[in-house]
Amino acid sequence: MKSVIRVEVPPQSYDIAIAPGSLDDIGVWMSRLKLGKKVLLVSNPAIFRRYGERAIGALKLVGYQVSHCTLPAGERYKTLKSIQKIHDAALQNRLERSSTMVALGGGVIGDMTGFAAATWLRGINVVQVPTSLLAMVDAAIGGKTGVNHPQGKNLIGAFHQPRFVLIDPHVLQTLPPRELRAGMAEVIKYGVIWDAELFAKLESTKRLDQRRYLDEELLSFILSCSCQAKADVVSQDEKEAGLRAILNYGHTIGHAVESLTGYKVVNHGEAVAIGMVAAGQIAVELQMWTSPEAERQKALIEKAGLPTQLPPGLDIDAIIDTLQTDKKVKDGKVRFILPTQIGEVTITDQVPADVIRQVLSDKL
Repeated sequence: MKSVIRVEVPPQSYDIAIAPGSLDDIGVWMSRLKLGKKVLLVSNPAIFRRYGERAIGALKLVGYQVSHCTLPAGERYKTLKSIQKIHDAALQNRLERSSTMVALGGGVIGDMTGFAAATWLRGINVVQVPTSLLAMVDAAIGGKTGVNHPQGKNLIGAFHQPRFVLIDPHVLQTLPPRELRAGMAEVIKYGVIWDAELFAKLESTKRLDQRRYLDEELLSFILSCSCQAKADVVSQDEKEAGLRAILNYGHTIGHAVESLTGYKVVNHGEAVAIGMVAAGQIAVELQMWTSPEAERQKALIEKAGLPTQLPPGLDIDAIIDTLQTDKKVKDGKVRFILPTQIGEVTITDQVPADVIRQVLSDKL
């Protein structure tokens, strides 16, 4: 089932197209945007082997001049060194201001390609073609691009909206189960912060931990609801002046966990799942949320096969220290996104350190 969702961010609003089998039509979709003829496709080796030639063929079919660049897979390669490789390819292939970078891959490839596009010739076009559930529902939408600093995640970056996002659900058939579960963390996030109907639908589904348990109708519902939630929030607050911060639900502690474990122990979705459980427990301790609601969230996270406890041996003091380097710190205070009911959250910097410590020590 094809659907198109509009992200309203003047002066250059754009569409998210969700269309099964659309990877083979990427050239046709892009030709409607009246872009320059030069395209640099960026991917990782595994995704390129599987889908690269199909994408390049579809682009060449409508007259694009296509070159490509592959980068190693994994969060630990999300660095300025990788950005230089993309820039080198852009220079070698003489990309111009009318040219386009196409990100074919998961969230890491999307973030890096977006940042490279934002910084090449002071900003060229980027088209996102996400191949993971996490990228489809979150990372590819909204224009946040960047790389990691050794001291923290996504500290180096820019807002650079894509010209177009193309989602082909068929590519999820080859997505490893762990990556599917990682994406489901972001889907659950949307249910908690924005869409109680989505949360209830996930609750009524018997299993969420493998692709085979998601029929086409359910997958379409998950993708369209999640993308619409992201589009709604970004359209109201493009550069995180206020409302958009709610999209970081679960990410505050989640990013600290990722960083402190060197991006090797848990993936992004798993870290967000842990962070959501922590945020839920903090909200209970502050009497903003009820224990039964926190348990509903935890049960849904467990149903998706995601962790609800900190990795063994992680130092609580180190987590609290790392929170101070988070992008959401303002005037020295860590801002938390905390749930008040299923479908609604609030942003607060009034979370005492002893409450964070208690939750991390006793509840996770």
